[in-house]
Amino acid sequence: MFFLPALRAHPEFTIGKNEMWPQAPGVAAWGLMTGVAMVKSGMTVFESLAMTFIVFAGSSQLASIPLLVAGAPVWVILATGFCVNLRFVVFSLHMRPYLAHLPRWMRMGHGYFTADLQYVLFVKRFPDPAQDTAGRDAQEAYLAGNSWVNWASWMVASVIGVVLANFIPTSWGLGFAGILCLIGIMCSLATTRLRIAAAGVAAVVAIAAYSLPLRLNIVAAIGAAVLLCLGMEKLRPAERAGP
Repeated sequence: MFFLPALRAHPEFTIGKNEMWPQAPGVAAWGLMTGVAMVKSGMTVFESLAMTFIVFAGSSQLASIPLLVAGAPVWVILATGFCVNLRFVVFSLHMRPYLAHLPRWMRMGHGYFTADLQYVLFVKRFPDPAQDTAGRDAQEAYLAGNSWVNWASWMVASVIGVVLANFIPTSWGLGFAGILCLIGIMCSLATTRLRIAAAGVAAVVAIAAYSLPLRLNIVAAIGAAVLLCLGMEKLRPAERAGP
């Protein structure tokens, strides 16, 4: 993780920080809005701070807050958070070859600190897992640099939102700034027909399934995009072998 001296001393750690800084304002705006939303929903300052530091997942926090306020059963709240965060299963499967050599506690640490923007920036810089120790150290240091900026931006802003909730109206729509960051990075990754097709299918499915409960439209969109990519990848060898 980013607090290990060996990672902080690596040149890739600085590169990871520098590439994450432009996204920090969007992350901070999202965190600020989440902090405000928790207090506005009726949670105490202590509960809001505890959720911020323990959960560290904006989408899951925002999805579970109305359920907490409504007094929903614990299993419903947990199921909602699970469904909203299912995209991280896809992230984990993709990043497993990059981090599989690390001890379990370090893999779990990276799993806690890694969020959407870090994943996107990481796979953009390292399309393929390194095959030697030096390359693996560089990749881990870069990811740690991303994590440091993302975590600090989120936590500072979220705590400010919790403390100043009564002075910051939710009508500002600050969370949209974080979404704009994701859209900007996604567009920069649309460099192949397969990626463009996957993004298009995911968008269509997410909109078509918007009425599904527990934000399952996100899960459906991810599943459709993954299936499309797997299918097209299997067709490619056959196409090359054809006349």
